[in-house]
Amino acid sequence: MWWLKPLLALGWNCDPWILASLSLALGFYLTGLLRIASSVRSKLLGARRCLSFIAGIATLFVVLISPLDGLDDQLFSAHMAQHMVLMMVAPPLLLFGRPALAWLWALPLPARRMIGRVWVKTGLGHFLHEIGRPAAVWILCSAALWFWHIPAPFGWSLANEKVHALEHMCFFGTSLLFWSLVLEPIAKRRIDYGVAIVFVVTFGLQMGLMGALLTFAGHPLYAAYSQTTEQWGLSPLEDQQLGGLSMWIPASLIHLTTLGVLVAAWMRQDEFLCSPVSSSKVLTSR
Repeated sequence: MWWLKPLLALGWNCDPWILASLSLALGFYLTGLLRIASSVRSKLLGARRCLSFIAGIATLFVVLISPLDGLDDQLFSAHMAQHMVLMMVAPPLLLFGRPALAWLWALPLPARRMIGRVWVKTGLGHFLHEIGRPAAVWILCSAALWFWHIPAPFGWSLANEKVHALEHMCFFGTSLLFWSLVLEPIAKRRIDYGVAIVFVVTFGLQMGLMGALLTFAGHPLYAAYSQTTEQWGLSPLEDQQLGGLSMWIPASLIHLTTLGVLVAAWMRQDEFLCSPVSSSKVLTSR
């Protein structure tokens, strides 16, 4: 536990924008839960979804506010772990909680109606629909993944807090789009299960490739960590290899788990469509 004291010495990140964003997101969610009728709440949200959203906020707090946030300036591996949480852990946890429903219910009816009018008149809904298409999401996620791990842009993010915030927003925003397609938390699926599986596999291969490149590189690629890793008992190359492994193995496990869930859901859907009861409903509805 020798590392605990220097970790705590890094201090907490009290960025007012991050604290306000997390507090408002959680506050509006809880307010919406209280305003929704219990019978409706149990059907649309339920305990599992509520706990999932709270867990998502908690993970963001840990990696963005706690002393672990300061560790990303000291260790490349910590920076990669932070990226993995922003891309692979927090977004699916938050989306599974169906926050949009709770947030809308947190607002009074006139405010909800105003948001609906703005959504239609400004074309925001159409824009999000277009940017949420599978091909667009895949390209945006891939571009963010590769661009921000090129040594030069990575160095910019470490040297400038605003660029660092932009990097995090790119990862988190594109990942929300990615997981919204995969999970489809509210409406009916925009992509069928087969396409979703290809979607997850192809992006997972990219993350695995990047993790392998970082793990097996023969020299450190990020000069910013050349003087900061020794106090944590690692050489710069070992730190980079650990970061590559964190992107490779945990991300692969998450993708494999997601594939298992998608395949199981696909099989349940096929069983339902092929069942005599569902077939009779289809025939009598025509």
